[in-house]
Amino acid sequence: MSILSADALRQLFDEARTHNLFTAEPVPDHLLRQLYELMKWGPTSANCSPARIVFVKSPQAKARLAPCMSEGNRAKTLQAPVNAIIGMDMAFYDKLPELFPHNQAARSWFEGKPDLIATTALRNSSLQGGYFILAARAVGLDCGPMSGFDADAANAAFFAGTSVKVNFICNLGHGDPAGLFPRSPRLSFEQACGIV
Repeated sequence: MSILSADALRQLFDEARTHNLFTAEPVPDHLLRQLYELMKWGPTSANCSPARIVFVKSPQAKARLAPCMSEGNRAKTLQAPVNAIIGMDMAFYDKLPELFPHNQAARSWFEGKPDLIATTALRNSSLQGGYFILAARAVGLDCGPMSGFDADAANAAFFAGTSVKVNFICNLGHGDPAGLFPRSPRLSFEQACGIV
């Protein structure tokens, strides 16, 4: 496997930013499908793949999402062309016979173990959320991930009657640089890492 080109690395990491403002350019459904088709290949434990995504585009769906958002996130959520609700299926283990076919006992690892289910669903849907952001950048979209929302309200509005719970919300579109803050610093290798 070879390293990505400098242009690709800039698009995914070095020059990518968290956007608060988006242009009016629409995001076509085929691009959302392409995004998912990339992100789904990222690894999860036992290939459990608990992430479930609702792409909010219509005015009616945005009207349902708006009251779930914190005051500081509401306007930018309504302004973004697409809002992705990244959920986690708390019954993800029901799909393991399909997703992890070489071990048909995998479902039993989780069934009836709520703490393990919750930990696995959160960890792996969060991993998938990271893949989601990178896949969005790879297909030319900008992201604005957020955790400022009422989870109970979002669950009631979008996942009622299902085994899915919201993990986080990510605005998508073509970012408007006018809404960017100065880039915040990051920890150095020496501050964040050790080699033992």
